[in-house]
Amino acid sequence: MRLLATAALLLVLPAVTATAADPVDTLDAVGKAGVLKVCTTGDYKPFTYLDPAKGDYEGIDIDMAKDLAAALGVKAEFVKTSWKTLMADFTGGACDMAMGGISVTLQRQKQAFFSIPIDVDGKTPITRCENVDKFQTVEQIDQPGVTVIEPPGGTNEAFVRERIKSAKIAIFPDNTKIFDEILAGRADVMITDASETRLQQKLRPGLCAVHPDQPFTFAEKAYLLPRGDVVFKAFVDQWLNLRLHDGSHAKFSAVWMG
Repeated sequence: MRLLATAALLLVLPAVTATAADPVDTLDAVGKAGVLKVCTTGDYKPFTYLDPAKGDYEGIDIDMAKDLAAALGVKAEFVKTSWKTLMADFTGGACDMAMGGISVTLQRQKQAFFSIPIDVDGKTPITRCENVDKFQTVEQIDQPGVTVIEPPGGTNEAFVRERIKSAKIAIFPDNTKIFDEILAGRADVMITDASETRLQQKLRPGLCAVHPDQPFTFAEKAYLLPRGDVVFKAFVDQWLNLRLHDGSHAKFSAVWMG
């Protein structure tokens, strides 16, 4: 009886092992579902913005997501997330990938794949134009009496928590209205990605980007992909390589950046 039980167990084990070892197949799953689910914050122009009046997402990466979905033969569906909950939502299965001005960090890389880089960026200040000369360096910013304002949970907050020790750090929950706090004088400066500072100085006269061509840090932006799914990553990387070279990405960017 014991021999029969052992033999039966051996017959079952290979099937169980094979199932457990099956790789993630996002490409196949997306094709079958007919939908590419994309996590995005909707609060980070020029990459992702949820227009409250229309209820629609727009931005460079929103256009890119729709283009990728078309290349896959499916429709794009956007899933609202926040910078604070981005990784939990993504790793929890809320979406197939995440897009919208996401910086490549080693902490995120532990939990996910990234696509090839879309562009290079870095942290730099934005402030009222009359204060540009006052906030050229981290040392000039990190002074008592200075208020640095940041949204919660992303790489901006991480940067100031690490580098700012004497200035006041104010966390503001709405990244779509945070720049108005600087214009109104309720904050002095924000440190964010250079690409965002370039756009916001166009959208909000009175604000000026501080040396966006020479940011404090080096960073790359890319798309967040499921860890371990090399097939899906290969497809996204090749699609992105083509779009970076055929003018598509430049066309989408020009709508926002000129």
